[in-house]
Amino acid sequence: MASRKDFLSQQAPENYVAGLGRGATGFTTRSDLGPAREGPSEDQIKEALAKRAAQLGAPTPSAYGAVEKKEEDNDDDERFQDPENEVGLFATGAYDRDDDEADRIYQDIDERMDRRRKARREAREKQEREEYEAKNPKIQQQFADLKRSLGSVTDEQWQNIPEVGDLTGKNRRAKQNLRQRFYAVPDSVIAGARNSTEFDTSVNDGGQTNGSSADNVDGTMTNFADIGAARDKVLQVNLDKAAMGSADANSGSASTIDPKGYLTSLSKTELKSQNYDIGDVKRVESLLQSVIKTNSRHPPGYIALARLHELAGKPVKARDVMAQCCSLNPHSEDAWLESIRLNEGHNAKVIAAASVKENPQSTRLWTRATELETDQQSKKRVLRRALDLLPKSVVLWKQLVQLSADEGEARLLLSKACSEIPASIELHLALARIVETVDEARKVLNTCRRANPKNAEVWIAASRLEEQVGSKNTANIMKRAVQSLANENAMLKREEWIEQAEKCEDEGAILTGQNIIRETLSYGLDEDDDRKKLFMEDAQASISRGKYEIARAIYAYILRIWPTSKSAWEASANLEKVHGRKEDLWNVLEKAVEAVPQADDLWIQYANEKYQSGDVDGARIVLGKAFNQSPSENIYLEAINLEARNGQIEQARDLLAQARQEAGTDRVWIKSVAFARTHDDNATALDLVTQALHLYPAQWKLWAQKAQIYSSQRLVPQAREAYATGTRACPKAIPLWVLLARLEEGQAGSVVKARSVLDRARAANPKHERLWLESVRLERRAGNLAAAKNLMARALQPSECHRSGPLWAERIWHLEPRTQRKPLSLEAVKVVESDPTLFTTVARVFWAERKLEKAVTWFEKAVLVDSDDGDTWAWYWKFLGMHGSEEKRADVMEKLRLAEPRHGERWAE
Repeated sequence: MASRKDFLSQQAPENYVAGLGRGATGFTTRSDLGPAREGPSEDQIKEALAKRAAQLGAPTPSAYGAVEKKEEDNDDDERFQDPENEVGLFATGAYDRDDDEADRIYQDIDERMDRRRKARREAREKQEREEYEAKNPKIQQQFADLKRSLGSVTDEQWQNIPEVGDLTGKNRRAKQNLRQRFYAVPDSVIAGARNSTEFDTSVNDGGQTNGSSADNVDGTMTNFADIGAARDKVLQVNLDKAAMGSADANSGSASTIDPKGYLTSLSKTELKSQNYDIGDVKRVESLLQSVIKTNSRHPPGYIALARLHELAGKPVKARDVMAQCCSLNPHSEDAWLESIRLNEGHNAKVIAAASVKENPQSTRLWTRATELETDQQSKKRVLRRALDLLPKSVVLWKQLVQLSADEGEARLLLSKACSEIPASIELHLALARIVETVDEARKVLNTCRRANPKNAEVWIAASRLEEQVGSKNTANIMKRAVQSLANENAMLKREEWIEQAEKCEDEGAILTGQNIIRETLSYGLDEDDDRKKLFMEDAQASISRGKYEIARAIYAYILRIWPTSKSAWEASANLEKVHGRKEDLWNVLEKAVEAVPQADDLWIQYANEKYQSGDVDGARIVLGKAFNQSPSENIYLEAINLEARNGQIEQARDLLAQARQEAGTDRVWIKSVAFARTHDDNATALDLVTQALHLYPAQWKLWAQKAQIYSSQRLVPQAREAYATGTRACPKAIPLWVLLARLEEGQAGSVVKARSVLDRARAANPKHERLWLESVRLERRAGNLAAAKNLMARALQPSECHRSGPLWAERIWHLEPRTQRKPLSLEAVKVVESDPTLFTTVARVFWAERKLEKAVTWFEKAVLVDSDDGDTWAWYWKFLGMHGSEEKRADVMEKLRLAEPRHGERWAE
């Protein structure tokens, strides 16, 4: 029994089928049938089809029997294939023409059906794909809106993003447990903390008062004066930065770093030997030793090692290194020059002799050898020896000529040099300067010109020679020069010709510079180009560089082409007014009024210049000519001003009456009313303004004049009515609203009515800075400082007048305490950027703090921003009257005279 196997280990009976007794049916597998015969492969099928197609003379069919389609045309997906399709099932059978035709027919049908349902299939696939992507979006698409919103994150928000930490429960619980630990605190710590906040007013033994004990615990004292000074300095620096930023924005410029200049400054930085660490020197020395051992024919490595030894205080070792380098690299100029530099006296001369022996064609080595000689004869001997070997060296010839003390000897040397180097323009020009006669100089220049037909410098030198001898041939020379250089395709650019002309002006050749401008200013420009604008820019650029004669030549060229250009005549007159003489200015203006007789501005400027020079009769003559050419209102008003300033009241009154009849514009009527009021003729003024209002009811100045006439006579109701009627006729006239509010506040004594007027004005003219400013000033004058601050806060909202300089100036100077003026000035400059009123206020802040240099800087910035603002000039002049020098006051007065400011809140009054 022990040797019998268990049931599961026994062999099954013969013909036993598992599960047959309970009705289960068995199945047959490949292992039961045995190995089957392998069918033909795909390659064999294709080969047989191709062979049969070749016999029939038809194209190669596919396994279906039809012509093969391109792979990209077969775009059927597995989802749309027929599951009953038994491709290749009968591939080994007979294949004839009928089968081939049937396959082609089926293929055509399939293609046609495919084309019919292709659009619907693609639309269905696209819809399914979109639905799938909508239900299962990618992570990138889920966070796309968040990534776009990152563009609006500010730098401050980036800085406030917390650091990512470990927020797992384990570490969090551990940190919480650490924070819950308690330790016993010594009594001395508690006592010290208690005493640190005590104040003691007793006097100690040293006679000093014990203030806060906290100041004495660690031996330190709090100096509030130093803290305030540091704060002022920081604010001052920030103001300067803001002002520089606004100046750059106005000019269109930016602060950039020149990389070449930066590297040059770095290369010029030298460190002393004591600043080097010995360990660093040894490390660098080992590296350089490795360099020269790796490549012994590399002179820069030796030079670097020698300079390292020199900086380390080992000159002998440096000389040995360079001696080794020169022996290994005898044809290196840098190596020999470095070796000569490291040696002195006789040793340096010996090394120089050896260097020129090894390198006889080196100009640098011969020049260095010449510098080592101490007397003139030795230098000449070395240079002559060098010129025997290098007769074409311009540098050596120049040095030899410079050593010649005798002019005759220098002339002979230059003649020899020019014969040896006929292409050297510099030597020919030097020879032309020292020859004895003008004819010889002309010969030298002609010889140089034939040797250098493409060089413009020779032609310019020839023109300058003719100018020096007083010849009138300079213009012809420059004309020939342009023709010759154009034929040789060697013409310079316009900018280069202008530079040559300015160089001639610097060296005193004014006529040559003018001829250059006349012959070359239009070169390279087409008729379609905006040549006039370009020429005007060239003239302004020359003026900015201080080349006034060239600017005059450019203006003269412009006026030859456009003789009736008013802007060109005005620019030319302004040049003479600022940088010329009075006679030249009168000459320009005389030509201007003859060329453009209808230009009232030129006539008026001419008359003003005559009057300012004291020639009143000349001014009358000019205006008389202007009446004959153009009897306009401007000429009438200028004539009236001239007679009024000279006390000719009746003649001025007659001219006004004549002007009202012949040129009765609103300006003439306004001038007539103002003239009558100035001479206390209110009745005539009221009559004139009444007549004028019938003609020009929409002119707000006439309504203002009428109201002011009534106000001067203490007729407040009539004045109020005139202002009210004017505001209805001209609701956008801001001065009328302001004058009406001041009438209610001043003569009527009703602040409430004045406030109501300004409220109605702001409603009719929103976002107007002058109305807000007047409202603030009204409350301030009435003593309502809180209301004034409230109005100012509303006015400086971004939706109102956030960038108004006068509003910020009012707030800084009148509504804030003195300690807040500087910080507020910094904020205002950053917001407004450039405004003369604001800059003047900042200057006054510095003036009040006795920082006079800073005040001058801000006054200069204010007048630079707007030179037409008279208030700025007035404050600047008052400042200079107290703290300026006579020279500075004279300079500012001259600038003020040239600027002729006409605007400004106080200046206009």
